[in-house]
Amino acid sequence: MLDRNQEFGTLTDGRTLRLERLLPGPIERVWSYLTDPAKRRLWLAAGDTIAADGARVAFVWNNAHLSRADDLPPPEYAGANQEHSLVCTVTDYDPPHRLSFTWGEAKADASEVTFELEPAGDRVRFILTHSRLPDPGFRLSVSSGWHAHVAMLVAELEGEPAESFWSLHKRLKADYAARIGDMPM
Repeated sequence: MLDRNQEFGTLTDGRTLRLERLLPGPIERVWSYLTDPAKRRLWLAAGDTIAADGARVAFVWNNAHLSRADDLPPPEYAGANQEHSLVCTVTDYDPPHRLSFTWGEAKADASEVTFELEPAGDRVRFILTHSRLPDPGFRLSVSSGWHAHVAMLVAELEGEPAESFWSLHKRLKADYAARIGDMPM
């Protein structure tokens, strides 16, 4: 049985991913890893500081920094091993409890990411929700990608070494492909 910090995300309505973890606190520390680009780059992406509702923020990825030199991405993600960016719009900013933003430019059909933080004793309940996922391929990529990136966050906050990103992502993508294939879309 997996511990809570290794459990697979779930597709709650076929188009919404939900991933929950228990992280070491305090809550303000976890919040800083969501909003401070110097800390966020250690598990997800650098870019702009997130500090207000309605702000347009850039996330700048370089997954090569999260991987061993010999751990290369699969061909379909070859470009993701170089610096690339995504501009998002903050839709809910409630420090240190809730942060939501569009996944890409704010359009009516844009998917949306929400991080929720709740005190849980000496830990922090971290809930990631990515809604309005448009198609099966995107759902698979997002599910395995978020799981891998959040595993990097867990390791960083626990002060433990993280598994190399691309190795982890490849394994998780295969696992999610089997799981998502069994889920209603």
